[in-house]
Amino acid sequence: MNPIEEALKIKDQIIGWRRDFHMHPELKYEEERTSKIVEEHLRGWGYRIKRVGTGIIADIGEGEKMIALRADMDALPIEEENDVPYKSRAPGKMHACGHDAHTAMLLGAAKIIAEHIDEFNGKIRLIFQPAEEGGNGAVKMIEGGALEGVEAIFGFHVWIGLPSGLIGIRDGPFLAGAGIFSGKLIGKGGHGAAPQLSIDPVPGLAELILAYQTIISRNLDPIETGVVSVTSVHAGTAFNVIPEVAEFKGTFRFFKPEVGDMIKKRMDEIAAGVSKAHNLKYEINVEELTPPTINDKKMADFAREVAEKYGFKHGDVDPSMGAEDFSFYLQRVPGAFLALGIYNEEKGIVYPHHHPRFDVDEDVLHLGSAMEVALALEFLN
Repeated sequence: MNPIEEALKIKDQIIGWRRDFHMHPELKYEEERTSKIVEEHLRGWGYRIKRVGTGIIADIGEGEKMIALRADMDALPIEEENDVPYKSRAPGKMHACGHDAHTAMLLGAAKIIAEHIDEFNGKIRLIFQPAEEGGNGAVKMIEGGALEGVEAIFGFHVWIGLPSGLIGIRDGPFLAGAGIFSGKLIGKGGHGAAPQLSIDPVPGLAELILAYQTIISRNLDPIETGVVSVTSVHAGTAFNVIPEVAEFKGTFRFFKPEVGDMIKKRMDEIAAGVSKAHNLKYEINVEELTPPTINDKKMADFAREVAEKYGFKHGDVDPSMGAEDFSFYLQRVPGAFLALGIYNEEKGIVYPHHHPRFDVDEDVLHLGSAMEVALALEFLN
């Protein structure tokens, strides 16, 4: 079997699945329609199915060794701005990160694997995961048994940062760990014309935001990487009223756990110091959501060998401060998270992930399916 030739045979079907999923996006833990379609196909092809909420664990084959392949299924709360026949039909919802493509690619791989199962000397597990976008669906799938018996795991993400059709492979840290924070500074409200009778939280919040920028610039070794972004600020409702409360929230990113710990520590210390300086009270919640996605070197090298053997175009992919809950799988099982380039300027596919005009180059999706099949074939045989 040549995986690329087999994937080419069903290229239009993979595109059709992707467009169907794109037109009917579902947010985290709401993937009822998507998972129903996936399950119906998998059962028809002979897979053994276990449901984990809106997620699916599907096994096929026999033998001692087992490899897992994963795709995520959820969309984002974004209003699509593309003018295409397959535009989202759900107001305020859009597959703006490519999970529709991931699901279609793995479904294509599932079909090929089922048709050639006698050529696989072992078991293949497919993980169709819900709630990657902020829901840590990977944790739910792991709790549901997704990694039991698994010796290696691979996943794909379509990647606007690579030329269309190029498979990106990276050793070590690929995507960042991510956290969220939210908090409030609490003072005493009053008239804007008499600030001396109030305790104004707004100047305190302004100082807090600026001070948070020093966490990276003045506390982190310059050769290391981290991000702290205050992305939402709210205080007051009227032009002449000093508010009692000023609220904020945002995200932080890191590649090393110790950097994440430092950021969390400094955020609380700065909030306490600024609040004391402005005679305010404060509340803050800092939560680490997702660990860094760190590819196993042996598995990354294995992916390169597979790409070379079957003639896939491949190369390095730069690390990104974006985050992915595939990291939870990699904490427990050796594996690698790969990228499939989709950037195509001629087709106008140039917009970044999470943009309302994000789209994918559908003509290369079959390569993702083919690589997934090739990884399983070579690992088991």
